[in-house]
Amino acid sequence: MGPSMELEATICEQARLSRDPRYDGRFFIGVTSTGIYCRPICPSPHARRENVRFFPSAAAAQEAGFRPCLRCRPEVAPGTSDWRGPSELVRNALRLISEGALDTGNVEGLASQVGMSARHLSRLFMQHLGARPIAVAQTRRLHFAKQLITDTHLPMSQVALAAGFGSLRRFNAAVQKAYQRTPTELRNVGRAGMVQRESDEYVFHLAYRPPYDWDSLLTFLTARATPGIESVQNGWYHRSIRLEAHNGVLSVGPKPGCHALEVRIRFPEPSLLMEIISRVRAMFDLAADPEIIARHLSCDPLLAPLVRRFPGLRVPGAWDGFEMTVRAILGQQVSVRGATTLAGRLAGQFGEPLASSPITGVNRCFPDAASLAQAEIPGLPDSRRWAIQSLARAVAARRIVFDAALTGGSLPECFKNINGIGEWTTQYVAMRVLNDPNAFPAGDRILRRAAGQGVLLTERALGERARPWIPWRAYAAMYLWRGAAGRKSGEGLSGGRLRAPATPTRLPGSSFPLCRP
Repeated sequence: MGPSMELEATICEQARLSRDPRYDGRFFIGVTSTGIYCRPICPSPHARRENVRFFPSAAAAQEAGFRPCLRCRPEVAPGTSDWRGPSELVRNALRLISEGALDTGNVEGLASQVGMSARHLSRLFMQHLGARPIAVAQTRRLHFAKQLITDTHLPMSQVALAAGFGSLRRFNAAVQKAYQRTPTELRNVGRAGMVQRESDEYVFHLAYRPPYDWDSLLTFLTARATPGIESVQNGWYHRSIRLEAHNGVLSVGPKPGCHALEVRIRFPEPSLLMEIISRVRAMFDLAADPEIIARHLSCDPLLAPLVRRFPGLRVPGAWDGFEMTVRAILGQQVSVRGATTLAGRLAGQFGEPLASSPITGVNRCFPDAASLAQAEIPGLPDSRRWAIQSLARAVAARRIVFDAALTGGSLPECFKNINGIGEWTTQYVAMRVLNDPNAFPAGDRILRRAAGQGVLLTERALGERARPWIPWRAYAAMYLWRGAAGRKSGEGLSGGRLRAPATPTRLPGSSFPLCRP
């Protein structure tokens, strides 16, 4: 048992016994009598307490010699959360690993990107995750390979390539070592539940920690869906995607009966599936821990009613950093509807049409930086057109790269030479593109009025008012926007009955509430 788990053993044990889905992905359970590690929600009969060890990550369990459970499938657990408060440096390193920083590089290069020595980075990973960075990367590759083996009909050679293994031999050896089965044997175990699909369609189920306010997230995305690029239909979100000159579409919706989103991807190049899934996880904020966020924000009497009314509210991310930044520039000083119209015109004039699309209303990709660098964009003030062109030239020349190495702290430096990108846009981009949980566009007029309860606060006053919301100010912004949208539509807190929170069972010595079994 790692040092961080020692202090939380009581919490972990109660969560294990209750199979509480809110603890899914927060820790993993190694069973010494079987040599298998599981998620807290595993439906298998409970092992005796003396045969159980707790680990802060799947990588730590595998490093200790346990193999993944085939029943609860640790590879589909929600991502690493912030419930133990890992440092921003660890979060940044995990983002880089999720984008493949260790697939082609080494720990020294990763450490350099986050501004520390390799030794110190390894020490932080051991402290917070119980495993070295290379072990975390290896577990990530192995888990994605297992998803592809179980959930797709891809040939094993393509599975190995898509999961980031350098060769089929290395892939076979890694799977055999971890699961004590060959890849083909693993596929045969799960073949009964597989559904035959078209050759370029892939379906994944991505877990989250409940609650998850899908309706509020979809409401937010619906209002901002760029015509031709995005569409919301029948409770599902659809959009076009482009990676490395390949175009496709993805669809995301809730999976009935379980705490997961279903992701359907049509894309011609399977080697890019891991990057697509990584982006989707960030887009839909699947690593968030709503219990921790709600507990913190509920201490504020302004936010507490909103937290109760909209449990599990998430901060929606973005598919592409350049696209979202252009959208943020278009949204300056105009309504959400006006910005959506402008984005649709831009996409219609400069976006690349899709050869085919199964989704009505999704027919093109958002224009890339090279297309907009010198474009004469009609219908915009000169200042806004120049800002988009300056941004496009910087991105095309790779002076600005929207990848995991970019952080909220470094974003102002990237934007400093682009006239027309101010603090509001910078914070909004940090919130949506970088998934910075503490980003906060304090200049936003709706937030200033909502926080002032009808009185328009100054930007400085709102900044002071938001200090107690640190480090979850982005979620506070979402709650205030959601409340304002609800009041405008007649759905707000003044109209309609607040849902009373369930009486929780609390763990001994802990402030984490648990559902009753």
